[in-house]
Amino acid sequence: MIDHALVTTAFSLDGYRIVKQLGLVRGITVRSRSIIGNIGAAIQILFGGNISLYQQLCEKARQEAYDIMIQHAEQLGANAIIGMRYDANEVVSGATEVLAYGTAVIVERQR
Repeated sequence: MIDHALVTTAFSLDGYRIVKQLGLVRGITVRSRSIIGNIGAAIQILFGGNISLYQQLCEKARQEAYDIMIQHAEQLGANAIIGMRYDANEVVSGATEVLAYGTAVIVERQR
């Protein structure tokens, strides 16, 4: 199981040495808000401020993509991920893909 402290946007981990690079890993999800959710968000837009319904949707999509990426790395035998990034694109109107990706590696503590 990958310790989430060993998933980083950096290309190194302080106190660890990269023993082996296992390659690119990714997690992808495609999400849309229901018509009811869109109506609720439209009401929030009228009042301004944070659109919590869309914020929750985005956070759930990022978490799902992240979890899939972690599973992919674990299947390769990794214990860490470096260079982790997110990307998002609209697939069709109202549906967005969220991609989490990075490089799966095996690290060991430096002595």
